[in-house]
Amino acid sequence: MTVKPPNYWFPAKRYGWGWGMPSVWQGWAVLIAFGVLLAIGAAIFPPKTDALRFVFYTSVLSVVLVGICYLKGEPLSWR
Repeated sequence: MTVKPPNYWFPAKRYGWGWGMPSVWQGWAVLIAFGVLLAIGAAIFPPKTDALRFVFYTSVLSVVLVGICYLKGEPLSWR
């Protein structure tokens, strides 16, 4: 019986703490979706006129991105 190694979407950084660039297409899709949603948010909530809503929207998107990285990425450790 062979054990299949886990398929991480986001590998750990070589040095430091955190995740590096995606290693599979699913990770790239998440990163591109984050960028597209961030651009849409900037269009809906212009940072110059609606800064508070834009910061809130960006914060929510960032928390979701970090959550996905935590769930689908390599476990964190200082390197």
